[in-house]
This record gives sequence, C-alpha cells and structure tokens, in this order.
Amino acid sequence: MKLLKWICIRFNTNCTIKVVNRAFSTTLQVSEKYGAFHQKPVDFTKVNKNLLPTVVIVGRPNVGKSALFNRLIRRREALVYNTPEDHVTRDVREGIAKLGDLRFRVLDSAGLEVTACSGSILDRTAGMTANVLNRSQFAIFLIDARYGLHPLDLEVGKWLRRHAPKINRIVAMNKSESLFDGSDSLMSATAEAYKLGFGDPIAISAETGLGMQDLYGVLRPMLEEYMHQVLIDKGTEDNILSEDADSPEVEESKLPLQLAIVGRPNVGKSTLLNTLLQEERVLVGPEAGLTRDSIRAEFEFQGRTIYLVDTAGWLQRTKQEKGPASLSIVQSRKNLMRAQVIALVLDAEEIAKANRSMTHAEVVIARRAVEEGRGLVVIVNKMDLLRGKENSTLYEKIMEAVPEEIQTVIPQVTGIPVVFISALEGRGRLEVMRQVINTYEKWCLRLSTAHLNRWLRKVISRHSWKNKTAQTKIKYFTQVKSRPPTFVAFVSGKAQISETDLRFLTKSLKEDFDLGGIPIRIMQRAVGKNVGGKGKSIKSDGGGRVSDKRSTSAVII
Repeated sequence: MKLLKWICIRFNTNCTIKVVNRAFSTTLQVSEKYGAFHQKPVDFTKVNKNLLPTVVIVGRPNVGKSALFNRLIRRREALVYNTPEDHVTRDVREGIAKLGDLRFRVLDSAGLEVTACSGSILDRTAGMTANVLNRSQFAIFLIDARYGLHPLDLEVGKWLRRHAPKINRIVAMNKSESLFDGSDSLMSATAEAYKLGFGDPIAISAETGLGMQDLYGVLRPMLEEYMHQVLIDKGTEDNILSEDADSPEVEESKLPLQLAIVGRPNVGKSTLLNTLLQEERVLVGPEAGLTRDSIRAEFEFQGRTIYLVDTAGWLQRTKQEKGPASLSIVQSRKNLMRAQVIALVLDAEEIAKANRSMTHAEVVIARRAVEEGRGLVVIVNKMDLLRGKENSTLYEKIMEAVPEEIQTVIPQVTGIPVVFISALEGRGRLEVMRQVINTYEKWCLRLSTAHLNRWLRKVISRHSWKNKTAQTKIKYFTQVKSRPPTFVAFVSGKAQISETDLRFLTKSLKEDFDLGGIPIRIMQRAVGKNVGGKGKSIKSDGGGRVSDKRSTSAVII
C-alpha cells in the first residue's frame, strides 16, 4: 500500500485501490492533495474476536469504571456499589464491548492508588493493572466530573505515563449528567481535565448512557486504524474472519464448555483458576474473601474453548450481610445456575481437622448443582499441606474416605469424580481438566432409540420382578434431550413405574453407558389404548372427563 501511494504521488495522479474480502470491504483512495488514505468503515462484527483491539478502563477508586464496563458489554456483570472506603473491584474482568457497530475487548481494572503500601491488596491490584496495560492498545482514563480533578487523578496520570508510555489514552469525565445545567460547570470541569495532558476529554455518564455517541466518535477512527494495520500484518482473510462466520453445525459436546469454580472462602478457588489459565489472572492471597466479583475467563484446552468462572466464596446469606458481600453471594448463585459443569473445591487441611469431607454450605452447593441438572466434579485442594512422614497415613485416609463420604451425602448421583490436587504447586491441572471434559461429554451424550430399546429388553430380562403380573409394560424407551440426558419411558395403560424400578433403570443406564457423575432424568408417559380405530390415544384425566392428551409424570434421579 505504501508503494502504491508513492506511485500515485510520484506521477501526480489520483488512483483508487480496492481490497475486498468477507471481513473487510475497504476502499483506499490516494490523492496528491491530501496525501493520505481515506478508508471505508471496518465491519467489526465479522472480525475474529481474538484479533479485536483491547481497551482497558483505568482510574482511581469509585469513579464508575465497573458501571462503564457494564454499559459497554450491555449487561450487569461487574459488581457496582458506592463504597468509597471499600474497593469493590479487585480483579481484572474482561468482556466484548458493543458500542454501536464497534466491537472490541474491554477490561475493567481495580481502582488505582499508587501510594499504597508495598504488599497490600491495593499494591497487588496495581501490579495486575500494569500487566494488563502491556497487552492492551488503548486506555480509557476515567475521572469523576462532579468532584473535578482529584489529586489522585494526577498521580494516576503519572503512573500511566510511567507504565504505559505508548498506549493510546482517552480521558472520559464520568458522572457528567448533573453538569448539563446551562451553567459553566461543565466547561470548568473540562478545563481542569486538560491538566492531565492526554488531549480533549469527553463528558459521559455510564449510569444513564450520556455521551456514549461522543465516545464512539473518538474510538472509531482509532480502532479502525488499528484493525487496518492488523489486516496488513495478517495478509489473509482466513485469519481475520470471525470463527462464527459461515461455521457449520458442530456436535453439542464440541461446543464451548461453561465451567464454574465454587466453594467456601479461602479454599483456593482463585489459585486454581490461575493454575488452569497458567497466568496470574486474579488476585490471590491469605486474606479470606479476597474475590468479590465473579471473574469470567476464556481459554483453549486441547482444541476446546472453555469459559471459566471464578466465583466469590459461598456463604449463607443472612440479614446482616449488606453491601458488596451480599451482592457477591447473589452473583455466585447466578453463575452456578449458568454453568454446565460445577467444580466444587474443598480444603484438604480443613477436612483433616474437622474429620469430615463437606460442611453444610458445600453440601448445599453440591445438591443444588445436581437439582439443576449440572455436571459435578469435586476437587480437594491443598493436598501439599498433608505431605510428609507424619501425615502419610492421614494423606491416604483422606483419599479413601472423601469419595465414600461424598457418595453418602449426595446419593442422587453416583460416580462423582474426585480429584486431589495442589493448585499452589500446579499439581493436578491436567487431571482436573480431563475429569471436567469427561463429565461434560457425558452430560452432552445422545443415545439412539434403537440402541436404548435393545438395552431395555436386556435390562427387563435380568430384573427380578416380585410379581410378574404386576410388571410394568414399557412399550419403548427414548432419549428426548441431552444436557443433562433426559429419557422418556412409554408405558401402557394406567400403569406407573415404581420408585424401585426407576432406581434400577437409572443404575443400569449409568453402569451400561458409563454415565456416572451426572444427573439423569427419567420421565414416564402413559399411552392409552386406541379407541374407534382412529389411532388416537384416549384416556380419562381422573376427573371424569375424556382427553386425547398423554399423561406425563417426571422423575429426576
């Protein structure tokens, strides 16, 4: 492109070069008059998300960074709470921003206090923000317009120049909705913001959406210039196209896996997330309750996309719980419901001290996961603390007792996988992922009706019915859905499958098809006799009325 521009200018002529592919439709116009390229907009919706530019939101505490993050990703994902003395955000949260037709990666960072004591939580969060800036191309420097330019804003500005001298910065004055009152308050706040030395500030309100069009106008040319450079560097459209564009349908078991890490506070959930990602993504330390937000991360493992969520420590919500702690509990429960596989983390040291595997809170988590039809993997962390000659017997005892006790506490699901690891040392990472993927594939399993009915005949033949005349006439057996596997047993007449027989069928399904560790749902559907030769199934609905509907009862096992 540089060569073509030189040719046009050298020979005093105008020319148009068209570069067309599915991801971009770009017209490059070169003229001697302007001496520059004029480019049509880039379609960001068709760009591979891994190649999108990254924008990080930085600023001092309580200026509305998480509120702006939620506005850009169009959902309330990050915790927002007005607590100037207590920093709600402590980890880096990532999402895909949707600002008009713009798409880019946006990162929500913790509030910066550059004068924090060495080794403190604030000092550690500042270090994480510095690492994030190294892999970002743009930064939105957020300040609070209502309070004017705070001395800490100037310190953050100096910190940005020192840690990210080459990053493109945009100054945004948040909470500006109250300044549009016809007075000179907005102009005064803008004049103060110029002292930062980062160019023209933008007045916005993350809460109301005010100024988002102005933010779009500033970001658009910067992001387009970056994407055109990516186009030049990559050279081929196959690397630039979105993975979702024109992609054929794939098997359910090959779809992205949603994995949630849950457990009580200080059992090592965040350390496990960092181990699985093999990077320092979230803040860890000896302080209990360090994680406030549920952090969502994406990574690839053996060609499979996995969305990993690290939740805050699970506690029983009480009337005394208020503020960020209460919001964290609610958010953790929501993420539990959204996940497909639940990784329940236990503390090996606490198990050894209490002489029991699971506390009441952990039993509640496991049972809720089963009731919601999610796959469950139990991870016993901190096994490194039980090593040594004096703990050798205890180490082996825990490895034998924990699976047995879990089966006793959660009898609804048999064969729940239990993995013993040390997240701090990185031991057990591959085994955890192997069990998670194995559980997910079982959860997505689909069996053909022909296969199931051949299996059913064998099962019925080996079942010792107490009364052959009272034996339920199961006409056929079929799977109606997966995720989790759900089956329907069609029975004749008014007969119902007893609880004992249902347990027998469930146990046989898990043993014959290797479905241990996931919940299985079996539904009964009674089919009446044909009447009048018209092929309709007519049954009494129990109230004296006649209905041609099939009666259905569901049992979850």
